[in-house]
Amino acid sequence: MRLKTKITLSENELVHAILTRERNGAEALYDMYSSSLYGVIFRIVQHEEIAEDLLQDTFIRIWNSFSSYDASKGRLFTWMVNVARNIAIDKTRSKEFRNRAKTEDIENNVLIVDKQINSKINPETIGLKDLIGKLKPEHKIILDLVYFEGFTHVEVAEKLEIPLGTVKTRLRNAIITLRKVFN
Repeated sequence: MRLKTKITLSENELVHAILTRERNGAEALYDMYSSSLYGVIFRIVQHEEIAEDLLQDTFIRIWNSFSSYDASKGRLFTWMVNVARNIAIDKTRSKEFRNRAKTEDIENNVLIVDKQINSKINPETIGLKDLIGKLKPEHKIILDLVYFEGFTHVEVAEKLEIPLGTVKTRLRNAIITLRKVFN
C-alpha cells in the first residue's frame, strides 16, 4: 500500500490551477489548507461533525466562487479564511443550529448528573414517576421511552411515527417543565 503524498503548490500556481479547473488544483487546495480552515470553523461551531460538513461546504464554495478572488486585495489564504469563517458564522446563526444546541445542552446535563451520581437511581424514591405522570401525555411518553426504556431519539420517532424534531422539542419541553418543579 502506497501512501498518497500531499500536493503543494506556490500561491500563484495554485491560483492558476484552480482558475483552469485542474484536478491537482483541487487536491493541492485541500492538502494545503484543510487543517487550517477546519481549525477556523471548529473554533466557531465547537462541534466536530458540523465542522467537517462545513469544511466540505467551504471547499465547494471556494471552488465555485473562485472567480471572485482578487489577488490585489489580499492573500489567497486570507480570502479562504473569510469564506470559511462566514460559512461557520452563518451556521451558528441558523435556527437549526440554535435548536440543536439547546437540545444537546439538556442531554449533556442529564448525562453529567448521571455520571456524577454513578449509581442506579430508583425514580420512585424521589417521586419522579408521579411528576412525570402529571406531564402532558405527548411529553410523558417520550420521556418514558428515552429515559426509562433507553430508546434513542431516532427510535422514539420511528416508534411513534413522528418527526425527529418533534421528539426533541417535546423532550426539551418536558425537561423544562420538570426543571421548573425542581427549581
